Amino acid sequence: MEQLGARIADLRIDSPVVLICKSGQRACATAQLLKASRTDVLVLDGGTRAWRKSGGQIVVNTRTGWSLERQVRLGAGLLVLVGVVLSVVWNRGWIGLSAFVGLGLTFAGLTDVCGMAFLLTKMPWNKARESPAEIAGDHNCVV
Repeated sequence: MEQLGARIADLRIDSPVVLICKSGQRACATAQLLKASRTDVLVLDGGTRAWRKSGGQIVVNTRTGWSLERQVRLGAGLLVLVGVVLSVVWNRGWIGLSAFVGLGLTFAGLTDVCGMAFLLTKMPWNKARESPAEIAGDHNCVV
């Protein structure tokens, strides 16, 4: 959804756009944004829960309830905070930790390559699940 403006040209012109999200809320909001430029936007009624109930397959690849982006934000924020606190109470050299995280975030923003995200994908809580978790939430919207 946040990349829609930059990626709208990537959508195929000869096929309808079908939007699906967990609960349907983001899909509906995105459909409203697309309505200005497309007339063939569809939203899966009921989200992925409805899809699953109808017998459709769902691929579940992580155990965590937190997105990788959220994990990166938490990790980067904690590292910056720790670097600042340690530089104030222990040794000024710890400010380098905050600078290193800032450099990494800048690099990730410029290149779309995030070293912290790469490392987080290797963590046990981000490994594939044994069985899919229940996906909850139904919402209806009018496009």
